[in-house]
Amino acid sequence: MNQFPARCLRRVAPAVAAAALVLAGCSSASGGKTAEQSAAQASVGKADTPRMTVAMVTHAPSGDTFWDTVRKGAEAAAAKDNIKLIYSNDETASDQAALVQNAIDQKVDGIAVTLAKPDAMKGVVAKAERAGIPVVGFNAGLSVWKEQGLLEFFGQDESVSGQALGTRLNAADAEHALCVIQAQGDVNLEQRCAGVKKTFGGRTDILYVNGTDMPSVKSTIEAKLTQDRSIDYVVTLGAPFALTAVQSVSGSGSKAKVATFDLNKELVAAVEKGAIQFAVDQQPYLQGYLAVDSLWLYKANGNYMGGGEEPVLTGPAFVDKANIHSVASFAANGTR
Repeated sequence: MNQFPARCLRRVAPAVAAAALVLAGCSSASGGKTAEQSAAQASVGKADTPRMTVAMVTHAPSGDTFWDTVRKGAEAAAAKDNIKLIYSNDETASDQAALVQNAIDQKVDGIAVTLAKPDAMKGVVAKAERAGIPVVGFNAGLSVWKEQGLLEFFGQDESVSGQALGTRLNAADAEHALCVIQAQGDVNLEQRCAGVKKTFGGRTDILYVNGTDMPSVKSTIEAKLTQDRSIDYVVTLGAPFALTAVQSVSGSGSKAKVATFDLNKELVAAVEKGAIQFAVDQQPYLQGYLAVDSLWLYKANGNYMGGGEEPVLTGPAFVDKANIHSVASFAANGTR
């Protein structure tokens, strides 16, 4: 494996990120073909390399705005790099593995995959590699990407991001946090709450909810807050759940505050109004963009971001009332 020196990574990664941010300001909020056309128009030149086909396979549940943002980043990179992007998703690990197998059967030129349930994905990822298809990871799977033989990984260290949030709760003089996990067993989500618990000096309770049933999420959080009045912070692990938690706080008569991981345009407005205290941003647009772009760079020039040895981190960064204006316009476009 050709090593890509770390000193070069420091130069390349910011440049790629800057390109992604330029595209972010021009991408359509509607996604799909419109976003692809907007991204193509925004590109400073389009790759004249041979047409590639890349499959992006995620564990995203239907209707989650976080993954819409990931997809827009992927579409922007695909438009720039002369790539046909095949996007598919399933939150059930066995079905996600089947989607990767479909990509192998189609003989795609590269695969970008999330490893929320790494054990379930291990076998099919190995099949792709044996078939000579380069595979990169993003968003979920930081702890296993190297052992599963992926070329690169793009995302945030979920344990570190959780610890950073726990420290933030200490600064806010919180005493009792409720960390809400919307999909039990999801490695990323479990690591976030474990990180919070590690650094937060107060008490941390874990509450599992059914993330596919938002009315149930609302009632479950509300019941917990009604039962335990000592909870002064609700920590959610996704923007839609944070907005629902605000309703739960109101419905229960609790005085708890809400903080969350991840953004969408509705959550930006809630931060501006003070309904949500802060969010941890892992830049999903950038994750999608870099995952696709990295496969083009590997095919076109043999490049490895991180040298094939280190992940490329896209977060965590805190967004609160003090700096929300800097991302609000991008969030309105659906790219932050």
